[in-house]
Amino acid sequence: MEFLRPATWDEALAAKAEHPTALPVSGGTDVMVEMNFDVHRPSAILDLNRITELTEWTDDGDAVRLGAAVPYARIIDELSVPLPGLALAAHTVGSPQIRNRGSVGGNLGAASPAGDSHPALLAAGRDVLVEAHSVRGVRLIPIDEFYLGVKRNSLEPDELIRAVRIPVADGPQQFSKIGTRNAMVIAVCAFGFALHPKDGTVGTGIGSAAPTPRRAVEAEEYLGGVLAERGLWESGELLGPEVVQRFGELVKAAASPIDDVRGTADYRRHALAVMARRTLTWCWNDYRKQIRSAA
Repeated sequence: MEFLRPATWDEALAAKAEHPTALPVSGGTDVMVEMNFDVHRPSAILDLNRITELTEWTDDGDAVRLGAAVPYARIIDELSVPLPGLALAAHTVGSPQIRNRGSVGGNLGAASPAGDSHPALLAAGRDVLVEAHSVRGVRLIPIDEFYLGVKRNSLEPDELIRAVRIPVADGPQQFSKIGTRNAMVIAVCAFGFALHPKDGTVGTGIGSAAPTPRRAVEAEEYLGGVLAERGLWESGELLGPEVVQRFGELVKAAASPIDDVRGTADYRRHALAVMARRTLTWCWNDYRKQIRSAA
């Protein structure tokens, strides 16, 4: 096995072009587990830890450009205001040691359906873009087009993730996760939710309940329609139990889970409906407070 350790981003891209099967590593929290259990034995390791640009982020007021290797611990400490849903998801990742090394770029590269950041990224909006760089140039991949299958993404063999562009939250966001214990656990299922009052839409993200992370599109369209038709964005009135219940049912219907060692498909569907109702209620209560305080 070759070990490649570029000092600059350009060197990293050149190395990836020359060794397209090389496995990029920054935190290594997933990679090392697979290698230790001999699940994955790559031909080469591409160590990106010397590329300091990957650990930087910027905020232009409209979107955060999050470096691929910014660790979860810093997302929690530094980005809980502009990216509240992602920060909440980051809180649930592994242990403090894992949160100090793991990153959104690594989660995207692994493309596991159970990755904790995926539901939050999907819920954050359709304008979330993954920056894929290569010696050929830069490609911006919409988050909806990034996931192709179980642990498969839309990166080309010579591409590396440089950053993720995520719209700054303009409304409340939430994240909920169920595991077999309270910490250091892979999700049985997870759900991300966000209100986007500026454009009158809502966002959802389902994790660990389908071959890929996915949206609950019909649930988004239903709730967005109700909020617009009843003027609830402006009034901030209560949604009513029938709306919350229906939203949960549509989220449940959007999943296509399996039975495995962590939980059954039926349990995952039930849990998603519960999490959808709860996150919607939490977010709407927060939004109503914002409406009242602004009045």
